[in-house]
Amino acid sequence: MTQNPRVVYITGGSRGIGRAVAYRMARPGTVVVFNHFDPTPEAADETLAHLAQQGVTAEAQHFSVADAGAANSHLEAAAQKYGGLDVLVNNAGLTRDALVLRMKEEDWDLVMSVNLKGTFLMAQAAAKIMVKQRRGAMVNVASVVGVIGNFGQANYSASKAGVIGLTRTLAKELAPRNIRVNAVAPGFIETDMTAHLPEKARQAFLTSIPLGRAGTPEDVANVIDFLASEQASYLTGQVIHVGGGMFMGA
Repeated sequence: MTQNPRVVYITGGSRGIGRAVAYRMARPGTVVVFNHFDPTPEAADETLAHLAQQGVTAEAQHFSVADAGAANSHLEAAAQKYGGLDVLVNNAGLTRDALVLRMKEEDWDLVMSVNLKGTFLMAQAAAKIMVKQRRGAMVNVASVVGVIGNFGQANYSASKAGVIGLTRTLAKELAPRNIRVNAVAPGFIETDMTAHLPEKARQAFLTSIPLGRAGTPEDVANVIDFLASEQASYLTGQVIHVGGGMFMGA
């Protein structure tokens, strides 16, 4: 009897941390499905090509995680096609930075819609599948600024604080069905999202990191891979900071 593959679904998987997670989880017996909302397919195609070279079955889906109908239909389609859903990694996110006094309402709404509502919608859609299976793992990507705040990022900080609260509530609600929910809170990571920062701001971040360097997407992917694995079978409701010591609180 052929065993079903381990099915991993990653949002925002075409670039940055999401791509690193896809590459880290690409091992024999695993199917990697990822979502993206890029205006062009080049980054997703590059990720797919790399996964194919590793001999892994992979699929890219294009939709906004803030669209409830799309979240449900795409996750359900993936689960039906590949025989279930073992892991959901909620990584999709964006920034629209501005001081509070200058922040536009539409920029607040957009960030909250993708970062927080999108995480909720994808988790809700995954939970419907995992509850029937009575197993599964979710890992949500929060941020250190969801705990400590950050100048010019009221919307982003609030959305990531919400992800932390959502993670802990999901963990409590889904634990009886053998579904674990954890989060990672990256610090200053070298991605497209941080590449646009002025050098002065970049240096300010680096001076606040005890290990003295920016993190890489692979640093975060390693922790996500662990949290999604059986090695973390007794961990749920946790927020693991991946920031070189940038934050050391509880």
